Amino acid sequence: MSELPDVSTLSYEQARDELIEVVRRLEAGSTSLEDALALWERGEALAARCQSWLDNARARLDAAHGASDGRPQPAGSPSKDPAPEREAALDDAAAALPEEETR
Repeated sequence: MSELPDVSTLSYEQARDELIEVVRRLEAGSTSLEDALALWERGEALAARCQSWLDNARARLDAAHGASDGRPQPAGSPSKDPAPEREAALDDAAAALPEEETR
């Protein structure tokens, strides 16, 4: 395999795209055993990098969501989960309908 960039320097998109290519090459089965092992190892590192990016993104979202306790939030992030309010509004709307329309 040619000289590849260090996995730790890749963005999520770069790691994901390279991982897709690694899987494609492995599935094609046209590489030597040694190259296949090197591809597998690279794929494992790429998958770990992608997972790291996703874990960090989840932590950032959780932190932003947890900021509803009065701490400042990043611009554009919701102040709280709107799902309970939507459910309550739907329940109220259903209760206001005549009974034959709710069946």
